[in-house]
Amino acid sequence: MIAVNLSEEDRWKKFNNVSPLIAIFKKYHPLNEEIEQHINRQTFPVSYKKNKFIVSPLDRNKYLFLIIKGIVRGFIKDGNLEITTWISKENEIVGTIRNLWVDSESEEYLQALEDVDLIAIPHELTEYLFENFEEANIVGRKIMELYYRSAEERAYLCRISSAEKRYKRFLISFPDLIHRVSLKHIASFLAIRLETLSRIRAKI
Repeated sequence: MIAVNLSEEDRWKKFNNVSPLIAIFKKYHPLNEEIEQHINRQTFPVSYKKNKFIVSPLDRNKYLFLIIKGIVRGFIKDGNLEITTWISKENEIVGTIRNLWVDSESEEYLQALEDVDLIAIPHELTEYLFENFEEANIVGRKIMELYYRSAEERAYLCRISSAEKRYKRFLISFPDLIHRVSLKHIASFLAIRLETLSRIRAKI
């Protein structure tokens, strides 16, 4: 990925002249002016069309992404089979988890399931903020708590033995995704055959 060389003023013009990441961080803890300056200077907006890969195993892991608009899924491949490991929507931060904050290859793919607008967050920025600002560590800890709970829910979901109960749990845990994500990706996420998921939906 290549960042567009725009001034901060031009880069954030449609976002009220400030990186949207700042508002997300402020939900968890107040930020000082220096942190905000680093975020405005080093993050940048990017967009991808539906079905395009945001990250693939060919890419080095250099960024996390804040989703401003759209839905992104993470998946890995087992031969020709795609295994969806997570699906995220607006105001969530996503990236390749298996090599988080490590500049190395990953077997993970990130794919836009809708046209998406994202804010790219360089790992260099997050590492610098963690090393130099206590506030950043508080924000990071609270965000990681949320994502740990989300990962725990996904782990529980995939261990439910009944495909029907798995789908019903998905409806409770991710109700805002059901009408925005194709059935084939939901089936992959739930480790259910598409035909089985169609029968379950018709039944309930």
